[in-house]
Amino acid sequence: MTLLQTNLKSLSLLHQGKVRDIYNISDEKMLIVTTDRLSAFDVIMNEPIPNKGRVLTQMSSFWFKRLNGIVSNHLLDDDPTSFVSKDEVRHIQDRSIVVKKLKPIPIEAIVRGYLVGSGWKEYQQDGTICGIKLPINLQQASKLDAPIFTPSSKAKVGDHDENISLAEYYALIGKDLADQIIKISLSLYKVASDFAESKGIIIADTKFEFGLDSNGKIHLIDEVLTPDSSRFWPKDKYRLGISPPSYDKQYVRDWLESSHWNKLPPAPVLPKKVITNTADKYLEAYTQLTGQSL
Repeated sequence: MTLLQTNLKSLSLLHQGKVRDIYNISDEKMLIVTTDRLSAFDVIMNEPIPNKGRVLTQMSSFWFKRLNGIVSNHLLDDDPTSFVSKDEVRHIQDRSIVVKKLKPIPIEAIVRGYLVGSGWKEYQQDGTICGIKLPINLQQASKLDAPIFTPSSKAKVGDHDENISLAEYYALIGKDLADQIIKISLSLYKVASDFAESKGIIIADTKFEFGLDSNGKIHLIDEVLTPDSSRFWPKDKYRLGISPPSYDKQYVRDWLESSHWNKLPPAPVLPKKVITNTADKYLEAYTQLTGQSL
C-alpha cells in the first residue's frame, strides 16, 4: 500500500510538510507519519514512491539510535499505533514515530564531504561554497580536505530552501547555539560516514535539523541520514570528475532536469520506470546500510 497523504480522525493535524504529516498527541508528544510523497526542487510530485515512507522512518530510527551518544534526539519509545483507531493502524504501520515536542531551530545544518550538486555549481563560478573559499583546481566529486558546514534557511512548504552565509547563520540563531550545532553536525557526519563507508556507501553530503527543549537542550529532529536528506554514492562506482550514480532522489532530479520542466508547480507526471527505479534505490540503500529488510 502506498500513502500519498493521511487523514487521521483519532488525532488533530498540526502540520503537513513536503513528506511528513504531524499530529498532536499531547502537550509533550507528537505523532509523525512519513508518507510516500516525494519532493524535488521543493515541489511535491503527484505520484507516490512505494515504500518510501517506511524506508525513511526505519532508516531514521536506525541512525537516531546509533548516534544517540553524540546528541539527544526527539524519538520516544511509545508505540505509534496505540494512539490511533484500529482502522487507522494500517495507514501508519511501520511509517510513523512518536516524538518529543521541541522548538525547531530555523536552519538546515548541511555538512559536505565532497564537491557536488549546488556546491559544485557555486565553486565553478566563485571558487567557494556558501562563501567558504576552497582550494583551486578541484574537480566535480572531489573529496574535500575536511568536511565543511554550510547552513541553509528552513523554507515553508512551497518555498525554496536557500543557502546562507555563516555570518547570516550566526545572526539568525546566535553564536553559542550556532557553534554547538556546527560541532555536533560535523561529529554526526564523521561517525555516520565512517560507518557507511564500511558498508560500501559514501555519504557525499547530508543535512540535519535540530530543536530545543524547554531547558535549551539541543536535540536531533526530523529525519536523519536518509536518501531524502543525504547524497549516497556506491563506493565501488565513485569516480573523480563525474557525479556518481546515487541511491537517493538525485535519480528523479536528473530525470526532471532532462524533461525541461521549469521547476514550478504543477510537477510533470513521473514515468512508471522512474517511480520503480527510485523505490528500488531507496530500498537498496536501506538494506545495505542497516543490514535489515523492511
